[in-house]
Amino acid sequence: QVLLVESGGGSVQAGDSLRLSCAASGFKFSTYAMAWFRQAPGKEREFIGQIITNGGGTTYADSMKGRFRISRDMPKNTVYLQMNSLQPEDTAVYYCAARPAWKSGLQYDDWGQGTQVTVSS
Repeated sequence: QVLLVESGGGSVQAGDSLRLSCAASGFKFSTYAMAWFRQAPGKEREFIGQIITNGGGTTYADSMKGRFRISRDMPKNTVYLQMNSLQPEDTAVYYCAARPAWKSGLQYDDWGQGTQVTVSS
């Protein structure tokens, strides 16, 4: 079955950068779209961005454009989230998600367990 394992979270200072990883297994990685979401305490889950398939391009939520970048390494079955100029409001649990590429929009069915990112001022 689909297994997604996030890593790379931690505690950083405002202005720092962090790269999260999501290792995927149990499915044909090249045929799946991958996404990152986050959820801050007391808030709803928030879409960050997605990458469709290799060469299929990335899309981001408007509020995430510029500081966040998603990439994927096909041989390693891994998707990354590069986060720059982190701010305290970026504090959240970050999740990766997967869906078959033929599905549209944000219909993500499979999720990782999440990794905590804490940004202090």
